[in-house]
Amino acid sequence: MVSRHLIEIIRGQFALDWYGIHGASHWARVRENGIRIATVTGADPRIVELFAFLHDSKRVNDGTDWQHGARAARFAASLRQNGQVTLSNEDLELLEYACTHHSNGMTDAPVTVQACWDADRLDLGRVGIRPRAEYLCTAAAVDLIDWAYGRSIDWVRRRY
Repeated sequence: MVSRHLIEIIRGQFALDWYGIHGASHWARVRENGIRIATVTGADPRIVELFAFLHDSKRVNDGTDWQHGARAARFAASLRQNGQVTLSNEDLELLEYACTHHSNGMTDAPVTVQACWDADRLDLGRVGIRPRAEYLCTAAAVDLIDWAYGRSIDWVRRRY
């Protein structure tokens, strides 16, 4: 589980609105989506959870920021190097790949990476986009579309 200490480290360097569309509530929904997908697919829940909290953590704006995933991957590596995250080399590579490519529309990857990407895509309702099955990687994610979209829309309704 991601520790409170790690969340404080992430928050301390986060440049955007903590409560905004790429902030903590998005990360929490991505985490829940990902854990549900991992339970069905066998994806590694530790990597999925870390992805949820890191994938957008290095954004510099809420619009087009094509390098934010690569910056998040480097951040993950630095957290491991500093002893704040414990991952094997293989697990770090999966996390880095998931972060780097999560906005590229890819679907072909190891199941843990697919779970990460699907978890994020399932939360598109927060920006007015209903997730579509053809852009998801796993059947488990397709089964969650209605549920996840409802959660995203509820967040928007409460926020605005």
